[in-house]
Amino acid sequence: MAEATPQTEQPELKRAIGPKLLLFFVVGDILGTGIYALTGNVAGKIGGALWLPFLLAFVVAFLTAFSYLELVGKYPKAAGAALYTNRAFKIHFLTFMVAFAVMCSGITSASSAALAFGRTYLRQLLVEFFDVTLRPESLVITGIAIVFIAALAIINFRGVSESVKANVVLTCIELSGLVIIIAIGAYAIAVGDGEPSRLTEIHVPSGSSVLLAVTSATALAFFAMVGFEDSVNMAEECRDPVRIFPRAMLVGMAIAAAIYVMVGITSSLLIPSDELAKAGSSALLKVVTVGAPGFPLWIFALIGLLAVINSALINMLMASRLLYGMANERIIPRFFGTVHPFRRTPWISIVFTTGVAVILVSTADIGKLGGTTSLLLLIVFTIVNVACLVLRREKAEHKHFRAPTWAPVLGAITCAYLAMPVLSGRPWDDYKIAGWLLLAGLVLWVINRVAHGKVESHPERLGK
Repeated sequence: MAEATPQTEQPELKRAIGPKLLLFFVVGDILGTGIYALTGNVAGKIGGALWLPFLLAFVVAFLTAFSYLELVGKYPKAAGAALYTNRAFKIHFLTFMVAFAVMCSGITSASSAALAFGRTYLRQLLVEFFDVTLRPESLVITGIAIVFIAALAIINFRGVSESVKANVVLTCIELSGLVIIIAIGAYAIAVGDGEPSRLTEIHVPSGSSVLLAVTSATALAFFAMVGFEDSVNMAEECRDPVRIFPRAMLVGMAIAAAIYVMVGITSSLLIPSDELAKAGSSALLKVVTVGAPGFPLWIFALIGLLAVINSALINMLMASRLLYGMANERIIPRFFGTVHPFRRTPWISIVFTTGVAVILVSTADIGKLGGTTSLLLLIVFTIVNVACLVLRREKAEHKHFRAPTWAPVLGAITCAYLAMPVLSGRPWDDYKIAGWLLLAGLVLWVINRVAHGKVESHPERLGK
């Protein structure tokens, strides 16, 4: 039986994050590709009641946040779902699959951002400055998305030291774009524009039901709410995380949800849902065009571009780092843990995650990638909610946040519901993409198991 080689003693991470910076981190991690790229896709599933799926997605995420808060208070380590799964169930394979699913969600999220980069915001800037019009599905646009992924890989390879203070700046940029949309909506209401009756319209496809239409839209809109769970990986860099996490996470999620609901209301007030759906990832650009014809569209396109770049870079960094961590802990072949001798970055993991992203960008659209991201994380969140209940048997020696029991119970039920086929109305393509990704993980796990036998894992070190 092989065991992971013990790591040399390292100094503790610097605890530099206070409550305000943590709040900005939570808001910034949630805002991004989801709302900037998928508003039109969600409108196509629900109709004029576009605000409703975002509100329901917030409720489901909010319930799960209680479980994360209890667990990060109990185990303030930078490992998140993998650590909680391992402590609760002590099943090596399940721990690995949870960690691999989180990694895959980062790749699918970054891939959707790459498509939004090429097909929407860069394409709009080409029109504004060079009068060059390209079809969203053209090979040139797909090529641009692939080049974008490759550029992220180069940045990742060179080594990127992310600062939460820089995150504050990027968050403000992302937020400014959404504030522009909300301001346009407020102006439209003030001058009597828009059609309020659309806000209650729910389009029910033939042979479907209102419930299925709402849950299908919510399952996709959930992609816009993910990101809050990443903040638990900052636990070891926060001052007094047990005290500051609950308020920062819950307030940050509420701020993001309020922004999303107002953006949804504005979009439906100004534009019929069929036109939003037809616009796809360009829906917010259309809202600006219709609601504020005199506003320089290139400004909003540039803001959107920066928003998706930030989301993609964070997710690709997370994915490659987590894959490296799994290799370093010998739960996948050690080959993936190879570090470049000069750049000191995990270049094999970077190449692998970049290759997967290129395949996804070449074969799937934004809606499928967003849906796959939400599916993977809904499965992970279901497990985390159950783990929270199981770990009630372990008592911590320090005081920490304790979620009301109904929160993880309802969180597990709602997450499982939105992840289930048929019940959620989720397209089968989401399951196919997720299935292929997890199958790749299974292959890596089997190869490693055959080569090294059972390995003692340390999930708390996966992100290091």
